[in-house]
Amino acid sequence: MITALIIDDEEDLGLLLKEYLVKRNIDVYISQTLENARFLLNQIKPNIIFIDNNLPDGSGWSNAPEIALQHPSAYIFLMSGFHPTPPQMPEKVKYLVVEKPLSYEQLNEVVSSIQ
Repeated sequence: MITALIIDDEEDLGLLLKEYLVKRNIDVYISQTLENARFLLNQIKPNIIFIDNNLPDGSGWSNAPEIALQHPSAYIFLMSGFHPTPPQMPEKVKYLVVEKPLSYEQLNEVVSSIQ
């Protein structure tokens, strides 16, 4: 089964994204903080990771390279409603920078490539 972790403090976005992914038979977990996300990352080992830049306990994007190294097979979505400079990601990591709001076209493309 494919598993996704959504790391975003916007509750409505997390729930909408979860609904979209569950309809595609993806098991979904949501974290609104980096601290909780670190715990979940070790427990569920997700195939897809959505990570927002601005979180209550730090920058999700600053933590993305480390997360990518720990989960090299995961596809990572770096999400932001602003235009920050993306972090330097490790080579061969599958990631995409997406601007909020996310488009279904972007989601369909990634979900199709994973399934």
